[in-house]
Amino acid sequence: MAAIDIQSQEGPSARTVSAVLDDAAERIAAAGVENARADAEVLVADAMGVDTANLSVDSAGEIDADVAAAIEERVARRVDREPMAYILGRAPFRNLEIAVDTRVLWPRRETELLVEVGAKLPEGARVHEVGTGSGAIALALISERPDLRVTASDLSPEAVEAARENAERLGLDLDVSVGVGLPDDLEGVDLVIANLPYVTDSTIFERSPEIQREPRIAVTGDCGEDGLGVIRGLIAETPSGWQLAMEHDTHHGPAMREMLRDATTLQDYEGDERVTVGFAP
Repeated sequence: MAAIDIQSQEGPSARTVSAVLDDAAERIAAAGVENARADAEVLVADAMGVDTANLSVDSAGEIDADVAAAIEERVARRVDREPMAYILGRAPFRNLEIAVDTRVLWPRRETELLVEVGAKLPEGARVHEVGTGSGAIALALISERPDLRVTASDLSPEAVEAARENAERLGLDLDVSVGVGLPDDLEGVDLVIANLPYVTDSTIFERSPEIQREPRIAVTGDCGEDGLGVIRGLIAETPSGWQLAMEHDTHHGPAMREMLRDATTLQDYEGDERVTVGFAP
């Protein structure tokens, strides 16, 4: 479908909120996006600088050319299957709003399970997150449990930069460093948290097109044929007896329970096995 032709539209309803919203939803749906109407509402509201609840109130109002152009830019990116979080530049995570761009994965709801695990630790416990990306997990823990001693690391300097920016923006103190796996000087850790790559180079093409717009190093990494290569490497370098909480693919639960001692797998909000908690052998 053609983009909105701002110049050729005429009449009082040419650029009404309702008309532009209908057009956006139709085009996004035609691109194969589920919940296209909801995405269209968010994109239109964001460009207008209003809450989605106000779209119905303003539905008959006319949109000026600058706002219409901003809407068109957002809609075109969504039609191209760019993730909503990248278009908006932010994503909700627990009680925080995390700034995201193509340097990092955008945080998913299922990943909040890792925060739930950390939030149950005793007072003053020491936590380190490997592969922090945007910093969402570590920052959510600091926000909800300021008594915890939380640090983080990532092998990507760009991701570490993004995590530091989020920490500064949110006013939270996060010590985050660049490095592969566990930092060499790490001691006395009560829990290692990680959402590492677990998608294989072949199965990534079986998933939604949006995932292919995210940094490949954070999606597939060196996962190998079973998707567990990076996870297996972290477990191998973790000192025996240290507790780990690791996100993984929905079919990885049995393998994770074999790799960790006294392991339990938790289900996400959709009932899928998503996070396994156990001890390094």
